[in-house]
Amino acid sequence: MEHPYLFFVKFFELIGLGHFAHAYPHVIYSWVIMALLIVLGVIATKSISMIPSKAQNVFEVVLSGMEDFMISVTGEEGRWLFPIAATVFIYIFVCNLIGLVPGFFPPTASLNTTLSCALPVVIFTHIIGLKYHGVKYIKHFLGPVWWMIPIILPIELIGHIARILSLTFRLFGNMMGHELVLGILFGLAGLFFAPLPIMALGIFVSLVQAFVFFLLSIMYFTGAMEHAH
Repeated sequence: MEHPYLFFVKFFELIGLGHFAHAYPHVIYSWVIMALLIVLGVIATKSISMIPSKAQNVFEVVLSGMEDFMISVTGEEGRWLFPIAATVFIYIFVCNLIGLVPGFFPPTASLNTTLSCALPVVIFTHIIGLKYHGVKYIKHFLGPVWWMIPIILPIELIGHIARILSLTFRLFGNMMGHELVLGILFGLAGLFFAPLPIMALGIFVSLVQAFVFFLLSIMYFTGAMEHAH
């Protein structure tokens, strides 16, 4: 979908990189999101104290809530996985949310971005499995008895590939669909504030999609830590 005006694409045009910006707006806005999150992190942590500031309070509430939820799913053994799971959640949520700002493009409305989030999660799942079980991790793919291996192994391999597709296309489809609806409403009735209800719903959709990605990720991590049955 061609956006009528994207601030950072126009900026890249001014510095002679317009072709790159028009071809890869999701990359440009991914950089913007990363810079924004780094700045917010620095602001929140530059004055950490026993008497927290407002920014520190917000970050502590959000992160402690996410950590408690994750531990309730994975158990204490999964606490060390929280940094990667939380990073994925916050990054995806902000990517989703920024699309509601006029002149900004949500990076998650591109398959390239959603795939780049899904691949590390699935690959790291197998790293966790190897860390906890070593070579015996292969038992997760072989089934309970040896004579079922020709049936179970292909099913398991297809299932793990499907995880990548599921994470990628679910997030992409929802965010691209939301972008299309907003674009149509702005084109037809933008001056009459018709898109506002959809934009309000978009905040909820952004949160839900980030949470679903986060939940599926920690479920995959938990499955890799468990012993094969």
